[in-house]
Amino acid sequence: MKLSDLYLYPIKSCAPLPLDEAQVEARGLAGDRRWMIVDGDGRFITGRQFPELTLVRAKPANGGLTLDAPGMPTLHVAVPTPSEHDIVEIWKKPVAATFAAVEAGDWFGRYLGTTARLVYMDDTVHRQVDPAFAREGDIVGFADSFPIMLLGRGSLELLNSQLDVPVSMTRFRPNLVVDVDAPHAEDEWTRIAIGDMEFDVAKPCTRCNFVNIDPATGRKSHDGQPLKTLTAYRRFDIGVTFGRHLIPRSSGVVRRGDEVRVLSRT
Repeated sequence: MKLSDLYLYPIKSCAPLPLDEAQVEARGLAGDRRWMIVDGDGRFITGRQFPELTLVRAKPANGGLTLDAPGMPTLHVAVPTPSEHDIVEIWKKPVAATFAAVEAGDWFGRYLGTTARLVYMDDTVHRQVDPAFAREGDIVGFADSFPIMLLGRGSLELLNSQLDVPVSMTRFRPNLVVDVDAPHAEDEWTRIAIGDMEFDVAKPCTRCNFVNIDPATGRKSHDGQPLKTLTAYRRFDIGVTFGRHLIPRSSGVVRRGDEVRVLSRT
């Protein structure tokens, strides 16, 4: 098996950035979901409420990010100067963050038609991964719950074989895509190696209607697909699952084409 694709999401809910290689840190891929958009009360904003966020492209540049979106001017946002943290909210839980320049919030506000601010997580912030599935000290950025999400290509092929209109891998926002033929082979993995890197396979990734948003158009499907089809054959006690969450157990670089080895399985 090989690692066929790598995706970075600099801003939570915004467009993926395909990579040929990535540095892996305790929080996941370096630079992944270190930025997030919040509303006027500091609550996180995602593509669930604003599907058009999936069309915002953020690229690391000059010590910050360059932002582009349909109908919007290009904007460069600098990493905010370290200062006293503010508290924002993800899934009703507090998280420390630093506000980016007001111009960035105004840019997102104009694009979304609502009050918005852009926030950044610096290296001093330690957001603990759910201890039910992780070790003490395991940390994550602004991702929903875990540092890395992996999906096998065979799983998507099985889903697409049951859909009238096939969907892209980026519907499911993986960081790592494994070129494995067997559908849901990743369900059995508990520890893997990618190149020289090792990862715990911590938990299934539960899915919501975010997967019904087409990242090519920024629009939600009118027929409830592909979640409707997934629900028919991938519903378990914890919910509808598709893909697996990983926790890095070493640091280093992963590259497209790296060998993927299963170190242990259920």
